[in-house]
Amino acid sequence: MQLQDAQLAVDSWIKNHGVRYFNELTNMAQLTEEVGEVARIIARRYGEQSEKESDTQKDLGEELADVVFVVLCLANQTGVNLQEAFDKKLALKAKRDHDRHHGNEKLL
Repeated sequence: MQLQDAQLAVDSWIKNHGVRYFNELTNMAQLTEEVGEVARIIARRYGEQSEKESDTQKDLGEELADVVFVVLCLANQTGVNLQEAFDKKLALKAKRDHDRHHGNEKLL
């Protein structure tokens, strides 16, 4: 699915299942909360913190999807064409950072 299709799917979901979009500040707070849930799983599952029994059943993919959903909401609300913005950013990074990491001894 292309990002533009995902934006349309989220908008359709909001219109068919939600009442309306939460305002942008509420969605920003939601995004922060969802990123925090991803961070908790990563820190405990892949980092050095011990994973609590209550966290072992949490699905990282589901939490990442929550982040994407809220990002798509924010893009829709603010009139951002995320497909266009992402394509532009990827092209910029490809040009700017093409050789940047090849000489990084930390990655060898």
